[in-house]
Amino acid sequence: MEILSDLLKMLLPGGLVLLGIYLSIEAMLRRQMEKTVLELRARNTEAIMPVRLQAYERMALFLERISPQNLIIRINQPGMTAGELHAVLIREIREEYSHNLSQQIYMGQGVWALIRNAMEDMVSVANTSAQGLDPQTPSIELAKRIFEHMMAIGTDPIQKAMAELKEEIAIHF
Repeated sequence: MEILSDLLKMLLPGGLVLLGIYLSIEAMLRRQMEKTVLELRARNTEAIMPVRLQAYERMALFLERISPQNLIIRINQPGMTAGELHAVLIREIREEYSHNLSQQIYMGQGVWALIRNAMEDMVSVANTSAQGLDPQTPSIELAKRIFEHMMAIGTDPIQKAMAELKEEIAIHF
């Protein structure tokens, strides 16, 4: 019995020392791993933030480019018919959208949905405004209808998307 008691007196402190060493090394490794993860995130953030900011800038530019006041002024030419203006409006809006489609990976789903809805609303406004209008009518008539339609709907989908985009930028930067 005395041998068992002596053996326990030696093994118990040794076991406690080993347990203490194990827990200390485990804690040290955990802190080192956390530090490495934080450093990796910091480096990723440094690399991604400029690209993400550029994506936000591109989407702000996209929204400005498809707004009726900017789009019509930019593409309407003297002598253009309403049918020609309508076709060019739709093409320009869709080309601008497809050109910037990849930017969605850098922004939240809510903001991207508003941007996509703004684009779809602008196509809808152009289509609705062109309905019942003779394609040979001067383009100024279609432009007037588009502006009237935008005033009639009240809330500008482009401004709504732009405001949400700015809010998301403020959160991240």
